[in-house]
Amino acid sequence: MKYQRKSNFITMIAGLVAQKHALGYLYSEGERILNEIDLFCYEYFPHETTLTKEIGLRWAERRQTEDISSQRKRISVIRGLAKYINSLGENAYVIPVEITSRKRPPRYVPHIYAKDELSAFFYEVDHLHYCSYSPGRHLVFPVLFRLLYCCGLRPIEARTLLSKNVDLENGVIRIIESKGHNDRNVVLAHDVLALCRKYRTLISEIYPDCEYFFPNQNATSYYTKSALIITFCHSCQKAGLSNFSGNPPRIYDFRHSFATHCLYRWMREGKDLNAYLPYLSAYLGHVQLSDTAYYIHLVPEFFPQMGQMNITKFETLLPEVEK
Repeated sequence: MKYQRKSNFITMIAGLVAQKHALGYLYSEGERILNEIDLFCYEYFPHETTLTKEIGLRWAERRQTEDISSQRKRISVIRGLAKYINSLGENAYVIPVEITSRKRPPRYVPHIYAKDELSAFFYEVDHLHYCSYSPGRHLVFPVLFRLLYCCGLRPIEARTLLSKNVDLENGVIRIIESKGHNDRNVVLAHDVLALCRKYRTLISEIYPDCEYFFPNQNATSYYTKSALIITFCHSCQKAGLSNFSGNPPRIYDFRHSFATHCLYRWMREGKDLNAYLPYLSAYLGHVQLSDTAYYIHLVPEFFPQMGQMNITKFETLLPEVEK
């Protein structure tokens, strides 16, 4: 990665990046934020050679147009840098985790896709036209979007997926250093595995031995977030996804829909959520079980036929989620 400036922390920053790469982490977002930290220190603390409390707390200040999630992400990266510096035997101030713990934003109510909406969307994605500028585009996006819904992957997890982390023999996707720097295995259903195998065969004819499972138009990297959004919005528009209740659909809502539909199916089948929720939590890569329990509150709202179910008995099994 090319840094715009060279603060007195550039060597330590480069060392942290090298360590992450050596451990097999992609760390692209972390590198981007480290670049900002380098520029920040160069401009405001050009003579400082120690990562002090003053630097840390000033970096942690919430920006005018920044949401809590973005602020936490920035803080997480500089905390990682401070821990790395401390591991080298030098002093660095580690920002307390609690600094933003009391400022949780209200929960966004996602759009849970109905079956007819999913059918209409995937029909349009499956009929993307061939583009000579991006000859693999019509193959990539139908499978990528299905992994978002069928496996509950985060968009960035699917976009940046490395080919070496997709085991098509055993049907397992290895997610490396996702949110919270956590790794996990995602097991593919038989039909999704068959789809991925067929896709790999077809995309390999265009981009042999590609590093990324979903290569971009040049096969030099992965598709950008903007490219994913443009394709999503185009397909939604053609699918007529404009008349809906609640918040408008987002790409991330495929993940929410996967979790909600899964819970709905278990409830309908009379499954013991106390036993099943930890598995769903691990599959989704949630750090806290309460993040998964949040979806219980969505089910009655989006599935009126469940209005008569006594959902409170399930809520008592799990910690309350902040509203």
